[in-house]
Amino acid sequence: MNAFEQKLIDFIHDQQIEAEHIHYDQSCHTVQEAADAAGTSPSDLVKNICLIDQTENLIVAIVSGDDRVSLSRVSQALQIEQARIAAADEILQKTGYPCGGVPSFGYQATFLVDPKVMDKEIVYTGGGSANSLVRLKSQELLKINLGMVTRIRK
Repeated sequence: MNAFEQKLIDFIHDQQIEAEHIHYDQSCHTVQEAADAAGTSPSDLVKNICLIDQTENLIVAIVSGDDRVSLSRVSQALQIEQARIAAADEILQKTGYPCGGVPSFGYQATFLVDPKVMDKEIVYTGGGSANSLVRLKSQELLKINLGMVTRIRK
């Protein structure tokens, strides 16, 4: 377990979040790797696509593991100019977690959650590293990050 995972575990504990942090011996960096590690399907995972708006604010677009984010739908939902994909160093700076391990909560951002994510009772999100995931109810995820549910998938 690394410092990023421990930070997330502490946050889950301190905020009394109903979630399970799971560390794996294998990589969870890609959706398929994560699904294989968790013994589930890609649709049970969520991807946290980190975007930067024109004023350098962080937007996290959360979609099902088998979907892609539509930048134009994100922009429409927030009524902003099109945001750009964050670079790995920006992701670490703004979330406190490395690319490939970013959770769907626990840092300052505007969170957008695709409705398809909410169709799942249980989802898996980044666990702080490329070798860990957090398993939680989709409703708990929404309660934690105060996300706006809106269609943002392609």
